[in-house]
Amino acid sequence: MSQHRVSLLAVGLLVAAGPACSRPAPDACRAIPFAEGLHKPLYLAQAPGDSGRFYIVEQSGRIRILNGGRLQARPFLDLSAAVFDPDARGGGERGLLGLAFHPGFAANRRFVVNYTDRAGDTRIVEYRAASADAADPASARLVLRIEQPYTNHNGGMVDFGPDGTLYIGMGDGGSAGDPENRAQDLGTLLGKLLRLDLDRIPPGAAYGIPADNPFVGVAGARPEIWAYGLRNPWRFSFDTATGELWIADVGQKAWEEVNRQPAGQGGQNYGWRLREGAHCYDPPAGCERPGLVDPFHEYSHDLGCSITGGHVYRGQALPGLRGHYLFAPWCAGKVWALPPDGGPRREILRDLGPLTSFGEDHRNELYVMEGGGKVWRLGAVN
Repeated sequence: MSQHRVSLLAVGLLVAAGPACSRPAPDACRAIPFAEGLHKPLYLAQAPGDSGRFYIVEQSGRIRILNGGRLQARPFLDLSAAVFDPDARGGGERGLLGLAFHPGFAANRRFVVNYTDRAGDTRIVEYRAASADAADPASARLVLRIEQPYTNHNGGMVDFGPDGTLYIGMGDGGSAGDPENRAQDLGTLLGKLLRLDLDRIPPGAAYGIPADNPFVGVAGARPEIWAYGLRNPWRFSFDTATGELWIADVGQKAWEEVNRQPAGQGGQNYGWRLREGAHCYDPPAGCERPGLVDPFHEYSHDLGCSITGGHVYRGQALPGLRGHYLFAPWCAGKVWALPPDGGPRREILRDLGPLTSFGEDHRNELYVMEGGGKVWRLGAVN
């Protein structure tokens, strides 16, 4: 198993064709310039039914559109007046953090954003698009508001799963060491992965609860919870071939972890704050409890800092990496590939700046985002 967490590095040296992969064929790849001039890009997605446009989330509150290789001047949606501006208020983890298009977007124009508001609390809001190039700001519908007790560990990822329900990653609420032990408390939504139904909503409610959520009807437990024991699941993704859910959970001071969840199976306890990765944290010894799920992979901070979760690669450009889970230690400027059998990870890309997120297009090709404003596409070495 491996490790993770380090200090912020400056943007690495870039060769003319982009940073080079560190291994020969069949893994040989490179980072191809895709977009620049962005302000702290945190996510990239394509809308169902549209293979031309790329929607890129900027932390300060805008969703930008890249179309035909050009970044459009007018944002798809500008929430900068509503979100907690990390630049104006001392930086940090807050802002516009996530975007998810409804599977039926081509017909219903619905999408969801995840942001921290001016008070620092999480808001999950549904919008409708007036066109492919512009959202309708007046269509905002608050789905869920979650109070944040501290300034960090806000999670931020939202995505519709293969089952059409909305999954939401929530951090433990922040500070250090989860002081109120929220991740193990089934009575709070913090430190959890949530699952909501936005298509079958009871009268008077903002969302529905899927009947097969694991804690429906459990006394003292929130029925929205799908999995728990998470510190800060900044990014998670679904394998487009198997439906498995991959959750990258940011560690505390020593270990980073990747969790691999079987398709359609919830209820897992991933261990925080009892454990950091597979290692006792609080208590420092004797932390084992029935039902704790070991990470599929972990790495120590001797090797890299907080984990930026990626995707299982299912594209065509890099056949030697199909089936591998690609992810990054945020501050090391590297991309790692983890084989599906859990074997040793491989460094496949280096010399990038701090990587904030991955993105996937309709062809299952992958992209990485640098906090300094660039987006790179992963491609083969010619």
